[in-house]
Amino acid sequence: MFLSLLSLANTLLCFQVLVLLIFLIINGSYTYVTIFAFRHLRKSVDARPDLAQLLALTKSANMRPISIVVPAYNEQVTILDTVLAATRINYPEFEILIVNDGSTDETLQRLIEFFDMVPIARPARMLVGTTPSRGVYVSRRNPNLWVIDKENGGKADALNTGLNFSRYPLFCAIDADSILDPDALLRMGHQFLINRELIAAGGSVRVLNGCVVEDSRVTRVRSPRSILANIQIAEYLRSFMAGRVTLSEYDSLLIISGAFGIFRKDLMLAIGGFRKTVGEDMDLVLRLHRYCVDHGIRYKVYFVSEPVCWTQVPSDVLSLLRQRNRWQRGLVDSIWHNRVMLFNPKYGNAGTVGMPFFLFIELFGPLMEFIGYISFILFFIFNMLNPVFALLFFMISILWGMWLNTAAVTLDNFVQHKYESLFDSYKIAILGSFEYIGYRQLVAVERLISTFQVTRTHWGKAERKDLTNEDKNKCD
Repeated sequence: MFLSLLSLANTLLCFQVLVLLIFLIINGSYTYVTIFAFRHLRKSVDARPDLAQLLALTKSANMRPISIVVPAYNEQVTILDTVLAATRINYPEFEILIVNDGSTDETLQRLIEFFDMVPIARPARMLVGTTPSRGVYVSRRNPNLWVIDKENGGKADALNTGLNFSRYPLFCAIDADSILDPDALLRMGHQFLINRELIAAGGSVRVLNGCVVEDSRVTRVRSPRSILANIQIAEYLRSFMAGRVTLSEYDSLLIISGAFGIFRKDLMLAIGGFRKTVGEDMDLVLRLHRYCVDHGIRYKVYFVSEPVCWTQVPSDVLSLLRQRNRWQRGLVDSIWHNRVMLFNPKYGNAGTVGMPFFLFIELFGPLMEFIGYISFILFFIFNMLNPVFALLFFMISILWGMWLNTAAVTLDNFVQHKYESLFDSYKIAILGSFEYIGYRQLVAVERLISTFQVTRTHWGKAERKDLTNEDKNKCD
């Protein structure tokens, strides 16, 4: 009996050490990428073109035309604002293709009525297999604005339909609840102009909750009231301003957000377009890495911190958990489908740095965290929890998280200067620290569960709010 208790004590002690080790590895990784990103952004901010230089590019014949594709399924609440914002961007030549993926609400009708659209014949080369299209419409007010109405086939299928109908060499995918900044495409297109090896680029995705949207433009950038939304803002800032900047500089960027990314169309067609998976954005980038390496193509995949696309984040816990469930399933499926890259030096830093990072920190991270939470519960049950250690661990978690959030907010202010006041910025940093009290544990458990649901391909219903309703945004 004594030996059994001793063995249990040793096991729990090992768990305690493991918890501390996991904590240090995860937070140490985030600290490193934050410091690296700050050093890089400090240099890049001075080198970036100002708005006057960018606007001069609108008259340049060297800027490659872009097809903006917006997949839409039951997006009647947000679609008009998204499309209106897209029609007002500053860019020499572009087209907008809204792909109505068999919506059962008024998405199609609202587009037709608002933009004065009429049926038209538009031939498409069916280079990627998709569900059948039912009709094509063009706006009489905006001749570069099109709607392709098709049978429901999912987001990847809708994007592939847009790929088939698109006419330009660059393909830009944005979500149907997003608002592009007017100069976002200019900043992205400029990167394709100065770097001919660039095959894919992603811009910053910012949280719209709390902001004021007037006439389909973000006119005031403010932090929301909701703690849940502020936590997600802190997450987004850490992910984009720190994580993706660092991975991009290490040539190991494996994901470009489906909310805002630009790709070379010829290479997208070469790999067969988007694969039908809930993580189609990450999977596409991984397959582009593989294709270019396997065919000896010199290439770059880059994150550009200045261009901004605004998007809604979940304002309730159930919607948040559905979103994180989908993200985790997409991550697992993408890594498994492209597992040949893992630890493979043939694929450079994408295989030896990027893939291990996503495997151990993002994919296995929830499992490691869950083990840590269970061990703490066991310590408590068997009266082996050192109260001083527990208190110190909790305080360090909060303070370290607050430092990471503050650093991410500082990076954002350094690059973007988006929020109206320092109060808003540091409100995000402080409220974001509540991530460690319930939020992180809940999300970790949901992500762990979804790891074993990878065969599910259903996206789940997304709750939308009117982008221009200031009162709703304030309450988020």
